[in-house]
Amino acid sequence: MVAESETTAEPNGWVGRSIPRVEDAALLEGRGRFIDDLGVRPDLLHAAILRSPHPHAEIESIDCSAARAADGVFAVVTGADVKALTASLVVGVKAPIECWPIAIERARYVGEPVAVVVASDRYRAEDALELIEVTYRPLPAVVDPLVATGAGAPILHPAVKSNVIGERTFRYGDPDSAFASTPHRIRVDVHYPRNSCTPIETYGVIAEYDPGDNSYDVLANFQGPFSLHPVMARALKVPGNRFRLRTPPDSGGSFGVKQAIFSYVVLISVAARIAGRPVKWIEDRLEHLAASVSATNRVTTLEAAVDTDGRIRALAFDQLEDCGAYLRAPEPATLYRMHGNMTGAYDIRHVKIRNRIVLTNKTPTGLNRGFGGPQAYYPLERLMQRIAIELNLDPLDVIRRNLVPANAMPYRTASGATLDSGDFPASLAAAIDAGKLGELIARRETARAAGKLYGVGFASVVEPSVSNMGYITAALTPEERRRAGPKNGAQATATISLDPLGAVSVQVASTPQGQGHRTVLAQVVADALGLRPQDIRVIADVDTAKDGWSIASGNYSSRFAPAVAGATQIAAMNLRERLARVAATQLNVAPADIVFAGGRVAARANLDNALPFARLAASAHWAPGTIDSDLGQTIRETVFWTPPELTAPNEADEINSSLCHGFIFDFCGVEVDRLSGAVRVDRYVTMHDCGRVLHPAMVAGQITGGFAQALGAALFEEYAYAPDGAFLSGTFADYLVPTSMEVPEPVILQRESPSPLTPLGTKGVGEGNCMSTPVCIANAIADAMSLTSLDLPATPTKLAALIHGRQNEPRVKS
Repeated sequence: MVAESETTAEPNGWVGRSIPRVEDAALLEGRGRFIDDLGVRPDLLHAAILRSPHPHAEIESIDCSAARAADGVFAVVTGADVKALTASLVVGVKAPIECWPIAIERARYVGEPVAVVVASDRYRAEDALELIEVTYRPLPAVVDPLVATGAGAPILHPAVKSNVIGERTFRYGDPDSAFASTPHRIRVDVHYPRNSCTPIETYGVIAEYDPGDNSYDVLANFQGPFSLHPVMARALKVPGNRFRLRTPPDSGGSFGVKQAIFSYVVLISVAARIAGRPVKWIEDRLEHLAASVSATNRVTTLEAAVDTDGRIRALAFDQLEDCGAYLRAPEPATLYRMHGNMTGAYDIRHVKIRNRIVLTNKTPTGLNRGFGGPQAYYPLERLMQRIAIELNLDPLDVIRRNLVPANAMPYRTASGATLDSGDFPASLAAAIDAGKLGELIARRETARAAGKLYGVGFASVVEPSVSNMGYITAALTPEERRRAGPKNGAQATATISLDPLGAVSVQVASTPQGQGHRTVLAQVVADALGLRPQDIRVIADVDTAKDGWSIASGNYSSRFAPAVAGATQIAAMNLRERLARVAATQLNVAPADIVFAGGRVAARANLDNALPFARLAASAHWAPGTIDSDLGQTIRETVFWTPPELTAPNEADEINSSLCHGFIFDFCGVEVDRLSGAVRVDRYVTMHDCGRVLHPAMVAGQITGGFAQALGAALFEEYAYAPDGAFLSGTFADYLVPTSMEVPEPVILQRESPSPLTPLGTKGVGEGNCMSTPVCIANAIADAMSLTSLDLPATPTKLAALIHGRQNEPRVKS
């Protein structure tokens, strides 16, 4: 999309227009302010981390004497040092597990930190790592989650006496009766693989310890959620006001991944305390692939009770979530984020769910773009295709027959979510028409007549946004939740300030990673105050010692447009209302007759009766005595907003796990090469209803970016491990990420059903295709090759083996 002019406002305002992004000039000219670009103190030291080469091993001894004696080395930190100065990181289930940022007596995955060297520069620190002598006693490893649950499997945490550290079952409606009375039971078994979003900028931490008041000051490219701030403070054994966390102005992508930097924040903070100087650590790419974080892999059995016409009466999920070697906060978020909308876009009233969390000798998991969505929707949408095939029905008819009808909105799902708005059948029909599905079906028939393997796939999903901070507590029983106290909500905060010259500044705790938050917020505030976006300065990085924030702050779960921009809109309108009352006294009209437009504040009936906005805005600084004391100040407005719909799980384990839900319907055509097994995406159509659109070009960019990452998950990307636990995806030669050459341009279609639950009517849009695209492509491949089952990634090697017969045993997967 071509950006519009930012100089003249249209009658309908700035919101909804694709104005140029405020952020782009600095980024394109190399003036971005990323963590590794920022100035540092002259006494700064640098850290390098020694990591375990073993997936599972006892650490019998660590000899650091030679490293400590090396030139330029100031400190060497081991597990014993960390344990003496910190507490175990919080674990999200009730289990006797300790979780440290470094191996304590035992290493449990390849790449786990074992020691940290702090030196005058990174080169000396890296050299000194080679001088550390570690004696390991290798132990049997387990990487298959099903094997890990069995008797005789190696136990990662002996105190637990099992690798299954959490299990819960849920029942909604009467699923047993539905299964007993329905003529068909159709099932899919899915092994969803591990993958990661691999942002271009890796982790970075600069930490400083002040012994005078026992406090830490940390700069890190952390993205949130800031519920991890108390986790870090607790681990460092300081109160929250002694742990200052700051984020840089720019961050080179995250896609969820930089949530997991928090364990390194703790580790490098301890290193700074021991060294007595500030310490900087920038993760390298090999470290990031091996040991940062990945999405969970999940084994799912999903069974449906189905009528002969394809109507689904009940679902039964059995989900085994592999979280790697430790359950690090905020996990088990990936397993429970979708809990309220496990039935997706469908009207299914009877559901039973079994959830188990298992640990294996792999990297600990965390948030990745769309977290929970790909793992949940892949089996559900594969099931929809299998229902159509086994009952000899059209897949589209099965989807249509089960969609939540428009007249049911707002729709409460069986497990407690509220689908807030939308007309799913109308969006599907519009996509079929505008996306030219008929032409794609005809293309399939022509290709098949020519002997080609060509298939068409579908996916229909809801995209949740603005996570309820209480959904993770569904992992606990109602009794455990009562003891722990309620957790719920999704606080967003925004502050708008007016300076003595009448200029407007906005501060939000959104920590963007390239999404364009500053541009959109400038549009929102400009509309409210009758200004131009370039008149507004937006600050989106966070300093917990100075800024307004709460545990829900941060950039995740597609919360920006619905929550952060919504809070900013409320703050702007509150400030506007008070300014209007001040202007009314000066212009001798009623406050309701004041208009804000073109940088002026005027009387509606006589636009010449006006004054400059800057003069009005500055009056509280220069002439506060002219403002009615009952009105209060007009210098600054701070808003904390949380939606009342996001309540804690109830006694029946029903949870509205997200505030709002967009709708996505995708279809695609793919061709599989008969010789090589390579997949070519011939056409991909994606229909989105994400509520009110604030900036169309950015929405298109978010959809395109999510599609590109999802294409990688579908066809290329996998964190693979050998049977002995060796990590096999440690470079980009092994972990294949699609480039622009492999990513076709999707056809993007949009409808708008404003959410009644958010201040601007917006919903999230940044994660949806990571949820819908992998299974849409898989369904197309299955259609092309007549496959009953297919696990991702659908690599040429895997598909060629299915075409020609397997010649070599594949490596063990994630």
